[in-house]
Amino acid sequence: MSRLSRRSFLAGSTASAGLAVFPRRGAAAPALGASDFDTVIVGAGAAGIAAAKRLAAAGKRYVLIEAADHIGGRCVTDSRTFGVPFDRGAHWIHLPDSNPVAKFAPGHGIEMYPAPRSQKVRIGLRYAREKELEDFLAVQVRATRAIDDAARKADIACWSALPNDLGDWQATAEFALGPFAYGQDLARLSAADFASAAERSSDAFCRQGFGGLLAAHAAGIATELSAPAKAIEIDRAVAVQTPKGTITARTGIITVSTAVLASGRIQFTPELPQRVTAAFHSLPLGSYDHIALEFSGNPLGLESDDLVFEKSADAHTAAILDNVSGTRLCLIEVAGSFGRSLAAQGADAMVDFARGWLVKLYGAQISKSITRAAVTRWNFDALALGSMSAATPGGHAARAVLAEPVRDAVWFAGEAVHETLWGTAGGAWESGERAANAVLRRLSGQRQPETEERHRARKRKGKRRRFDEE
Repeated sequence: MSRLSRRSFLAGSTASAGLAVFPRRGAAAPALGASDFDTVIVGAGAAGIAAAKRLAAAGKRYVLIEAADHIGGRCVTDSRTFGVPFDRGAHWIHLPDSNPVAKFAPGHGIEMYPAPRSQKVRIGLRYAREKELEDFLAVQVRATRAIDDAARKADIACWSALPNDLGDWQATAEFALGPFAYGQDLARLSAADFASAAERSSDAFCRQGFGGLLAAHAAGIATELSAPAKAIEIDRAVAVQTPKGTITARTGIITVSTAVLASGRIQFTPELPQRVTAAFHSLPLGSYDHIALEFSGNPLGLESDDLVFEKSADAHTAAILDNVSGTRLCLIEVAGSFGRSLAAQGADAMVDFARGWLVKLYGAQISKSITRAAVTRWNFDALALGSMSAATPGGHAARAVLAEPVRDAVWFAGEAVHETLWGTAGGAWESGERAANAVLRRLSGQRQPETEERHRARKRKGKRRRFDEE
């Protein structure tokens, strides 16, 4: 049986931050306060790193600032907590053959390998039989087709499009297609967003961690860490105020999460257009967290990187990714509104849930095999406020709105700005490159190509003009 293809994951953590080993700067950043930059890039995640590399290749003078004390954004690897690479953020490398983050020259100590294409389902204390797995897959296919069909007519909630006869596999299918895939319940997810997402039919893992892979890309990229943007003024130039000084540049690229932008923590002067601020709110970040357990031995009897779902009667469920990259690390993946509420109760409650859940599926002896544990709680990380963007019903068009420049000087970038690869590090990278290319055209005086959103706005304006003339 093939692995679920509608799966993406950008998540992170706040717990045990002091114990983590994160990638830091690759080169000394220019002194802040200078005013001769071509571009200021806010945020050193995948989008910011991609933009910086593109501008550096073009010989432009840029400054890359990051609020955290490490690069990577929601894609970071911790090698200290368990003594092996533990991705606190993004872990699945989707579509590795075309993913720009996966393209890395050999000889850099980076090893990627294909993710297993099979999955298991636990039904109580046993595994699902072949016929039961076929039924599970059939329910997912029916649900997916129903959502895709509904999206062609209106951007409704995915849940509203589901057939009413999915039976006792419905809750499991809803978890797999919504929280596990996109960090959001189907009741809160745009059908148009779901239908537009590129099929993630193949995956890979990196033995050094996805964050380690991204850090390798960032080697040599000058970054100013612990420099959060407090205010951004867009006038004849772009001025970004940080605790370390104000940076002035001709253009800007903003890669901060939509949740942080919606929170108003960065003050824009003049205020951003209303349609832009509305777009932030239409693209909230979902919830997807790891409960990482270290086992003594292999108590679940699974192979390396085995994925296991539970046949559940409700949303209080999770997924298992065991023996991560051949280690003794097991990830219990909690997501959606249940995952968010669980994370709100704190790390102890999360570990208690994982322990009790595994005992229910594998027996009481499992509890004795847990030697160490750590959790991620991205919704409570002040620098991210969630895992990955997921458009609300009716909000799919917001991604195109954010792709538009503001006053022909500032561009937004990140996974939320990608139309089909949203929720992925690869989408964030491509978005960063596109923003950098737009900046290069702006700096050279070239005309910007007309985007879909700008084309629609021009058509609306033309219709109003014809109406006024009549």
